[in-house]
Amino acid sequence: MQWRALVLGLVLLRLGLHGVLWLVFGLGPSMGFYQRFPLSFGFQRLRSPDGPASPASGPVGRPGGLSGPSWLQPPGTGATQSPRKVPRRPEPGLRAQMRDLARGMFVFGYDNYMAHAFPQDELNPIHCRGRGPDRGDPSNLNINDVLGNYSLTLVDALDTLAVMGNSSEFQKAVKLVINTVSFDKDSTVQVFEATIRVLGSLLSAHRIITDSKQPFGDMTIKDYDNELLYMAHDLAVRLLPAFENTKTGIPYPRVNLKTGVPPDTNNETCTAGAGSLLVEFGILSRLLGDSTFEWVARRAVKALWNLRSNDTGLLGNVVNIQTGHWVGKQSGLGAGLDSFYEYLLKSYILFGEKEDLEMFNAAYQSIQNYLRRGREACNEGEGDPPLYVNVNMFSGQLMNTWIDSLQAFFPGLQVLIGDVEDAICLHAFYYAIWKRYGALPERYNWQLQAPDVLFYPLRPELVESTYLLYQATKNPFYLHVGMDILQSLEKYTKVKCGYATLHHVIDKSTEDRMESFFLSETCKYLYLLFDEDNPVHKSGTRYMFTTEGHIVSVDEHLRELPWKEFFSEEGGQDRGGKSVHRPKPHELKVINSSSNCNRVPDERRYSLPLKSIYMRQIDQMVGLI
Repeated sequence: MQWRALVLGLVLLRLGLHGVLWLVFGLGPSMGFYQRFPLSFGFQRLRSPDGPASPASGPVGRPGGLSGPSWLQPPGTGATQSPRKVPRRPEPGLRAQMRDLARGMFVFGYDNYMAHAFPQDELNPIHCRGRGPDRGDPSNLNINDVLGNYSLTLVDALDTLAVMGNSSEFQKAVKLVINTVSFDKDSTVQVFEATIRVLGSLLSAHRIITDSKQPFGDMTIKDYDNELLYMAHDLAVRLLPAFENTKTGIPYPRVNLKTGVPPDTNNETCTAGAGSLLVEFGILSRLLGDSTFEWVARRAVKALWNLRSNDTGLLGNVVNIQTGHWVGKQSGLGAGLDSFYEYLLKSYILFGEKEDLEMFNAAYQSIQNYLRRGREACNEGEGDPPLYVNVNMFSGQLMNTWIDSLQAFFPGLQVLIGDVEDAICLHAFYYAIWKRYGALPERYNWQLQAPDVLFYPLRPELVESTYLLYQATKNPFYLHVGMDILQSLEKYTKVKCGYATLHHVIDKSTEDRMESFFLSETCKYLYLLFDEDNPVHKSGTRYMFTTEGHIVSVDEHLRELPWKEFFSEEGGQDRGGKSVHRPKPHELKVINSSSNCNRVPDERRYSLPLKSIYMRQIDQMVGLI
C-alpha cells in the first residue's frame, strides 16, 4: 500500500507542476478581464465594414533578419511561445525605493536648475549653466518656440513640488515666480507651448494654493491674493492676438509677447498646436468669469473639426489658417495631431460640454476604422498586434512606415475611455522599443525595425501611459516597466548637473539640454506610479492631467458658466435656438480614480497583461529577439 500511495503522490505532484507551468507560461485561455469598462462616457467602439480587415496570418520573417506586419508583407511563419515569468508585485521596500529614486531624480534636476540656470528658462545639465531664447538666430524654432525668458523650468515644475509633498519649496517657488517672472518680454513664442507649459502650470498651482482641503499638505501662501491667476490672465491676453485677423478662426502659431503677431509670421500651423488650447483657456475663462478665452479656443477647435475629410472623418496635421487648405495631409496619432484628440475628451471631462464628447467619439471611430492595423482583439486570435499607422486623411491609405514617440501617449488616453485591452497592446509595442534601446527614439520605422530619428529628449509619454495602465489594472507588470524606465534614465541620461537629452539612442551620446517637461511630467508620473498613497489617489478629489502633466481637480465649479445669463438653468441654447442639455457633475464618472480602477480580479493582477505568445510576437516585431 505504501508504494501505491507513493506512486499516487508522484502523479499528483507531476500534474500540479504541469498546472503551474500552464498558468505561468500563458497557455491557458484569456480570463477576459480586460474588457471595456462600463465607465466609457457612453461611447461604443465601432469597426467600419469598409475599414482594413484583420489578417489571419502571424508575424512574418523576411530576408536579412527584418520582419514586418502580415498586412504589409507576404504570409510567413507564426509566433512561437516565450518562456516568460509572471510579474510579481515588487516588495514594499523596493517600491518605496523606486518612489524615492523618482523623487531624487526630480530633486537632482530641480536643484541643479535653481543653482546653475535660474532665472533662465532651461538647464544645460552637462555644462551646468542656463539657457534662454536664441536671440542670435530667430529661426531656431526648436529653442525659441519654447523659451520665452520667463523662468520656464521653475514655472513648469510648480505642481510637481506639491504632488511630492514639498510644501516649503512649493511656497518658495511660488513666491519666486510672483516676484521675478514677467511676461512683458520681447520674446516670440509658440502659442501652444506657452499655453500648456506656462499658463497651465500657473492655473494648476493657483488651484492647489486655494484648495480648501489642502490634500498635499499646507500649500497655502501667506497673503496670497490670486497673483498666479492674474499672471495667467496677463499671459493669455498676450496670446490673444494669435486669434485675430485669421479668416478661419484658427490661430497663428506664434506671437511676440510685447508686440503681437510678427509681420513675417507663418500662416501654417499644426492641428495639435491650434486645437489643444481649450483646457487651459477654458479653465481661465471659468475662473475669471470671462468667456473670451474659452470662446476663441473653442472656435479654433470647431474650425479644425469642420475641415475634416467627408470620406474618412480624419484630419491632417498641417493647415493654412487663412485658406483652410490642408498643407499636411498625414493623419496619425503622433506629432501634429496627438493632443487635439486628447483635449476633445479632457475638455468634456472638465467642462461637460456634450459637443466635445461627440467630436471625440467620431474622431475615435475614424481612428479605429482607418489608422488601426492588426488583429481585432489584443489578447486572443491570430494576426499581428494592433498598431496605429500614418495614413492619408482623404483616402486612408498608408503614407509611411514610421511612428513617433509622442504616439506613446495614446494608450493612456484609451485607458480614460475604458479601451484598456487595446491600450495594453499598444503600450507593449512602445515598451518593447524602450527595452531594445533603453529609450524611445523620436521616430521609429516599424518595417525596417530601426529608428528614423535617433534622439530622445526625456519625453514622458510612455511613462504617462504606464502610470495610467497601472491605475486601471493594478497589474505589477507596470511597476516593473516603471522600474526599467527609471533605471535606464539613471544609467544613460544622468550627467554632472541633471539629466540630458539622448542625442543617439544607440550609442547613447547626449545633448546639453534638459527640457522643462522632464520635471513637470516624466518625474511626476514615475513618482506617482510608485506612490500608492499619494493624495492624487487617496484624497477623494478626482484629478485630471493636462497634456503637460499639470494636475487639475475635476469639480463642479469648472462646469459652471459664470456668464450663464445666456443659458437656461438646465442647459443652454445652440445657434439654432434649440435647448442644449448641459451635463451635471454627477453624470460623469472620471476613470482616473482608484475607486473606479480597483475592479481587477486577483487572478489577472499577477499575470502578464498579454499572453506570452503575444508578448514575444511584439518583441519580434521590433527586432528585440
